[in-house]
Amino acid sequence: MYGTRPTGPADAGGPAPVDAPTPAGTSAHPVMTTRIALSGPTGGRARLDVAGGALSCRRLPDEDGTVRVALVATQALLLAGDHVRIELDVAPGLVLEVVEITGTVAYDMQGGRASWDVDVQVGAGALLVWDALPFVVATGADVTRSARVELAEGAVAVLRETFVLGRTGEAGGLLTTSTHARLAGRPLLVETLTVSPESRRDPALLGGARCLDTVTVLGARYEDDAPAGADVLQLDRPGTLVRTFGTDAHRGDLAVTVTRARAAVSPSVVDVGSESTAVGGPAGSGRTLDGGGRTTGTP
Repeated sequence: MYGTRPTGPADAGGPAPVDAPTPAGTSAHPVMTTRIALSGPTGGRARLDVAGGALSCRRLPDEDGTVRVALVATQALLLAGDHVRIELDVAPGLVLEVVEITGTVAYDMQGGRASWDVDVQVGAGALLVWDALPFVVATGADVTRSARVELAEGAVAVLRETFVLGRTGEAGGLLTTSTHARLAGRPLLVETLTVSPESRRDPALLGGARCLDTVTVLGARYEDDAPAGADVLQLDRPGTLVRTFGTDAHRGDLAVTVTRARAAVSPSVVDVGSESTAVGGPAGSGRTLDGGGRTTGTP
């Protein structure tokens, strides 16, 4: 599939039918915004307001006080000219879990580009969990991803991103991803990563790995055991990055890290106004990042 907008979902036998191609390097499509806002209880149940864009929202059964929302693609993603935006807003003291039904493939864009932006607001003492499924960057794709996370005092976010360079047998495309997080109005994490076939070949960067799997805990430190081979980066302020590199998305799986972090943090145990919240057991051997939790460059 190239930089075109399908008229329907692809079947297992091949690419979906397409209409007129999108000219390379153009922005043919408007911003497609999906919004999820979780606000205070009304009649004993938290109020959920959603608006679908490229991704529609489906409320799942609540679990132990956690409001769960599934994201379901309404069209083939991600193609040249696509601009996907996801907005999440969690009111103080509430818990929201975002569930992805399928992963995402950024297809060959024939010189075009696409963007995927996430804007997160988490209120005081609230918790957001988003265990995202793999984001595959096919050969010829050029994608810019950004995440801006604003945490109030005592808020925690547990976010997972899995980037895969290329489908089976492909070298992969270009992905530039940035994360800007603030806690109580102050910088917590600023990170920019560039992932490309060149970085995959470079032994000092990806070293042949095609999969980059990261769990980012913001507003608390993850101090439980990390999977074998994982890099653990402790931020200067409350926050932790747990990251693995591999050749297959199913290896070095960090799902257990998300589960442990989620189990260890809840609004009832977050100390609002404190920057010493810890997740898990005894402190590990993670490295502390300088510059207020700033990392830049290519992994």
